[in-house]
Amino acid sequence: MRLSKPQQEISDSNARFKIAACGRRFGKSFLSINEMAKFARVPNRRVLYLAPTYRQAKTVIWDELKSQLYAVNWIKKVNESDLTIRLVNNSTIVIRSSDNKDALRGAKYDYIVLDECAFMDADVWYSVLRPTLSDTGGHALFITSPLGRNWVYDLWVNASVEQDWQAFQYTTLAGGFVPPEEIEAARRDLDQKRFEQEYEAQFVNYAGVIFYAYSDEHNLKAYDMGQFNPRTPIYCSIDFNTSPITCGIWVKWQDTLHAIDEIEIFGSNTLELVQEIKNRYGDRQYVAFPDATGSRTNTNSMGMSDHIILSNNGFKVITDKTNPNVNDSIASVNAMLCNSLGERKLFIDPKCKKMRESMLKYVYKEGTRIPLKDNIHDHFADGIRYICHRMFPVKQTPISDVRQTRMSAGRMMS
Repeated sequence: MRLSKPQQEISDSNARFKIAACGRRFGKSFLSINEMAKFARVPNRRVLYLAPTYRQAKTVIWDELKSQLYAVNWIKKVNESDLTIRLVNNSTIVIRSSDNKDALRGAKYDYIVLDECAFMDADVWYSVLRPTLSDTGGHALFITSPLGRNWVYDLWVNASVEQDWQAFQYTTLAGGFVPPEEIEAARRDLDQKRFEQEYEAQFVNYAGVIFYAYSDEHNLKAYDMGQFNPRTPIYCSIDFNTSPITCGIWVKWQDTLHAIDEIEIFGSNTLELVQEIKNRYGDRQYVAFPDATGSRTNTNSMGMSDHIILSNNGFKVITDKTNPNVNDSIASVNAMLCNSLGERKLFIDPKCKKMRESMLKYVYKEGTRIPLKDNIHDHFADGIRYICHRMFPVKQTPISDVRQTRMSAGRMMS
């Protein structure tokens, strides 16, 4: 296979265990295919490719792996249901996911690729996979985008002093497959920590706080009501609950959002929320960014969905069939709070005390990347996620998919 210089450096290493922290679109999947083929060319070897989920395992690597191996006539048999390939030399490549770790027990392997291993449970490696390499003296490649300073970070740090280990770190730009202007566009779109993690392959410590880009000094700012008039549209971030139902009141100026008020009502419903909003702000243009579940549920006894109630009362409802991906919507909020260029486009008036608390105290469950639903800080936080992501979306992988040139038969057989 024709590898880039950084990919070739990883491939040429003689270390038994290699751990590579790489930026997005570095070419991790292409390198993984190369390394699996390199080990599988020896007869009677068993090679495992592991992804965090079954869907990732199948969509990221399966079709491309088959295509590359068919191109050089290496394949003897393919089992589509089991995601297993038997080669003409009797070596086997199996594709699995870490979300069913017990199914990985009992086998033995000569080589394992753990793709995006930072998103896997540490126990998958320590308790399940490491023993499968003991009989064979097998090798492993850990290749991933970082996800905070979790167990993969510990492996990466310790690799510098452990025998048979070697650590690598490459940015997206170093990979050579994404043009600089795309990376600069991502720098403008993402907050600093997200950019450092996703594109510079840095092990950023999030310390459990979800909206880490928030700063009282820079994002807590009184709104100048002199700019507010009867024609100023109101944007509402709504999280439906009966106790409490919450709503953030926002105004928009160009590409900035400013929270000017908040509403929290216990033992209430959507119709009462609408009445309260109109009591405060009268007849004007209202745009709602609600919880997507409101299209099929209701917080009242009228038999209508919450979305229909909003629409019937003159609100323009902007939502999708489902709520946005949690990680993507969190990234959208942090990018608005402060992007990697230091630009801040989301502000909260000091009188919005609950929203400010949500910025400071909305955290992940200990030891996970799952937001803590404490019924205190999560309601306003969810509403903020909805409005930011639907107005100014940021996705985990905002740049286009860049594929490498296919391997030539001669290169693979060498």
